[in-house]
Amino acid sequence: MNRTWFITGGTPGGFGVAFADAALESGDRVALTPRRPEELRDWVEPHGDRVLVLRLDVTDTQQVHQAVAAAEAHFGGIDVLVNNAGRGWYGSVEGMDDAAVRHLFELNFFAVLSVTRAVLPGKRARRRGWIINISSVAGLTGVLGFGHYTAAKHAVEGMTHVLRQEVAPLGVKVLAVQPGAFRTRAYAGFAGEPVRESDEDYRPMLESVRASMIEQDGNQPGDPLKGARAVVAAINRDDPPHRLVLGSAGYDAVIGDLESTLTEVRANEDVSRSVDGSPPWAWGGLVLVTREELPHRLTPTWG
Repeated sequence: MNRTWFITGGTPGGFGVAFADAALESGDRVALTPRRPEELRDWVEPHGDRVLVLRLDVTDTQQVHQAVAAAEAHFGGIDVLVNNAGRGWYGSVEGMDDAAVRHLFELNFFAVLSVTRAVLPGKRARRRGWIINISSVAGLTGVLGFGHYTAAKHAVEGMTHVLRQEVAPLGVKVLAVQPGAFRTRAYAGFAGEPVRESDEDYRPMLESVRASMIEQDGNQPGDPLKGARAVVAAINRDDPPHRLVLGSAGYDAVIGDLESTLTEVRANEDVSRSVDGSPPWAWGGLVLVTREELPHRLTPTWG
């Protein structure tokens, strides 16, 4: 059965268009929602009525609901949601401007939540469908100089994990995708974004981060279309994953971080377990319970 995809973000050369291309290769239909639809005029033309392009600022909740309603009216429903729109800005945890931090969260977390909430009623009604949240390797490991972006992606990871459990009984499946460095335009803006923080303590670190982003621009190892095709293949599996890391360097970074974390947690197991309180019946006296509670209690003992 052909599916309808609703994909946020549609910058030429970005992951949004790559997801659209991968879906179209599979014979599916696509509603793509860039902020500047005019940039996709040449891309749209060959696909005819299989593609619907809708102008959308994902941080505008009213626009989100209008775009979702338009896609559902045009195609009859949305089978696969890809929350792809997002961007990372660099800065120290202490020094990044408050307004910039809040805007970063609006785009990278609250917009994901807004689009997901707008699409879910239709999915629940049909008792099927997919929600694919594009997180980042930063959402699992953290990236120096991108503390607030890391925090927003961790929030996406946490929300996705719980959402998966909430909607599974309703027939809706949820996938978190963690790309590493891919050849999109995500790094293109760093050359025009000088370090703005005044605190000299952080300036060397941030200058180094900026220089690294500029150097990597256009040289990232990941191929967006290959990444998108891998996601399409993943949701078509009989045993689809809950999360999918994309890229060799990203995979190595995630595995290294998780193994280091597990080693540290296990090294402190004794401390973790030492803070448990004694069960109520070991407090040195008899515990009084009601008749109704008795079947659910262990036999009281003396301390």
